[in-house]
Amino acid sequence: MSYMKLIFIRHGDPNYEDDCLTAKGRREAQLLAQRVAAWNVNEFHASPLGRAYETASICLDEYRMAKKNPPEAKEMFVHDWLKEFYFPVTDPISGRHGVPWDFVPSFWTNEAAFFDRKAWPDAPVMQQSPELKEKYLEVCDSTDKLLARHGYIRTDNHYRVAGKEAVYVQETAAPGSTHADFNPGTNETVLVFFAHFGIICVLLSHLLSIPFPLLSCGMFLAPSSVTILGTEERWGVEASFRIQVAGDTTHLFGGAEAISCAGAYYSVFQEHK
Repeated sequence: MSYMKLIFIRHGDPNYEDDCLTAKGRREAQLLAQRVAAWNVNEFHASPLGRAYETASICLDEYRMAKKNPPEAKEMFVHDWLKEFYFPVTDPISGRHGVPWDFVPSFWTNEAAFFDRKAWPDAPVMQQSPELKEKYLEVCDSTDKLLARHGYIRTDNHYRVAGKEAVYVQETAAPGSTHADFNPGTNETVLVFFAHFGIICVLLSHLLSIPFPLLSCGMFLAPSSVTILGTEERWGVEASFRIQVAGDTTHLFGGAEAISCAGAYYSVFQEHK
């Protein structure tokens, strides 16, 4: 028996002009790498864009050293479909032209299609960028093909789990219990993705059946932040994903590194100095 964890990591503080990390971004990535090195990862996946690839490379180098494996022992898979979801549109109220989120609240909160998981790519503002819907469907399909390799087959809005029995889990884990207590004799498949804010929101939209605009307009994921999803398999042959943490930056605390505001329109809350 096995369960799955998907870990999505936004790249470190970016230099968008040169598509690489800033000095701060490299510090963030080094602190993140120490965190990643403690995990047991089955596969690393990354966007080919410089800022995400550089973040991934720093983490993978640290992971290899920590596990005392030769470099070829842990490969990083690079996918074009993990590039940033950049399909420029124009906000009809502000006139701002750019990414297909960050809309004026009076617009996006009153756009009915944005609240429909299937209809949002067909909203008039999204149709300004003809490739947007095609890319969204490609990302969904590529994600499902990857999960299918690990035994999770997309069926309607959830996943069928290959090789499992239809056994119902009656109760949640008891307070204080661990993974070993709750799932004795099971294994976890852990996939780590290094990508970008927009495309992470697309992935979460597909996996959680939440419309993309509600995530991209209603959530901020700081640079180098970690978002963890796990499969809940209460009915053994079926699985759905649930968020354990979103936008976690605790790895920055030990290095007294401030949380980057890159991509935010406000000063983010700092939990340490």
